[in-house]
Amino acid sequence: MARHVAADIPDGAYVNLGIGLPTSVANFLTPQQEVILHTENGMLGMGSEAHGNEIDLDLLNAGKIPVTELAGASYFHHADSFGMMRGGHLDIAVLGAFQVSAQGDLANWHTGESGSIPAVGGAMDLAVGAKKVFVMMELTTKSGQSKLVESLSYPVTGLRCVTRIYTEVAFFDVFQDTGLAVTKLFGSVTVASLRELTTLPIIDATHQDSRSTHTER
Repeated sequence: MARHVAADIPDGAYVNLGIGLPTSVANFLTPQQEVILHTENGMLGMGSEAHGNEIDLDLLNAGKIPVTELAGASYFHHADSFGMMRGGHLDIAVLGAFQVSAQGDLANWHTGESGSIPAVGGAMDLAVGAKKVFVMMELTTKSGQSKLVESLSYPVTGLRCVTRIYTEVAFFDVFQDTGLAVTKLFGSVTVASLRELTTLPIIDATHQDSRSTHTER
């Protein structure tokens, strides 16, 4: 998933990588790509994860993972970082999710379960502030329930904010007027099996370049 997300990020984009699966995207950006990574704890120009002698515990991403810095990297106050997020200065936010609705509504900070610890962080700011939101998630829960749903049953992070969804079995684009369109399938998964699992009228766009005509939010 991370490799595909990295390949879909255009040159010149300012991108925030959320906690969890999205942090791995940094490891798949190539030196030829001019992508500027932002982390909400106050850094622009973040590189890949740090290992061994590269580790500097003063350089952490929002998930507290040691990272490297690229030439020209800059640091700033947490409040300035959130100003960038809320002010529409980020081109893409890559976020994890508990649920995504057919209309692109996002739930990723709390399941509503008693005793669980909510972790909103900057998710709401990113969901409404970034120009596009890419979601990386497994398609089903541990009990086999679809995370793609008609409407959210978990607390909402943002409404009609998701642009694209990457899962381990299929990729989807979200169209505000027509709903979900599957653009790529993996393994033995079919559009019919996705419709059965999700109970959603998913559009088959696997044989056309739906991304070139994506309706912007």
